[in-house]
Amino acid sequence: MRAWIVRFASLYVFTLVVLLLIGLLLPSVRVGWAALWASVLLTAATIWLKPLISRAFTRAAAKSASERTAVGEKLVQYAIVFIVELIVWVLVVLFSGVRVGGFFWGWVIPPILLLVAWVVYDLVDDRIRATAGDLYDRASTGIRPSKGAADADATGSAIPSAAAREDVDELRDGLTAEQRRMLDELGKS
Repeated sequence: MRAWIVRFASLYVFTLVVLLLIGLLLPSVRVGWAALWASVLLTAATIWLKPLISRAFTRAAAKSASERTAVGEKLVQYAIVFIVELIVWVLVVLFSGVRVGGFFWGWVIPPILLLVAWVVYDLVDDRIRATAGDLYDRASTGIRPSKGAADADATGSAIPSAAAREDVDELRDGLTAEQRRMLDELGKS
């Protein structure tokens, strides 16, 4: 539940900024205070509706994929992405207070800008998740890693070296490996 809230909130703030920028850059798009509600709609559509629409169009296009060349297939994929963005934009405009004037500058360019913005968000989101995962891994191993963890980092494996095992054993009983072996041999006889 917490992960969904964090994801929704971060995407909401990002889409709010993107909608305000679209309103500033394109005079044919009026956003204003409607950006608050439009961001809720855009975020919800991005998380839940966009994958469903993409899947439906991709399945429909896959039926005729064998008839297209590699370039044709790429063009179809790009067209699907644009159509999905256009559908999301139309829904946002219809169900929010965002006003659009002009076909090209109001209906064609904003979905392209949204697509570019989501690519940027995806890049930033991956970096944030990678950094958070790295910090989590560091915190779970402790502030100062043990000697075995340092050896694991140096060798690339979690199996400690023989020298590291001897050092750990020596710390436990104060004996070197050779002294321990001699005592073991005395105990056997």
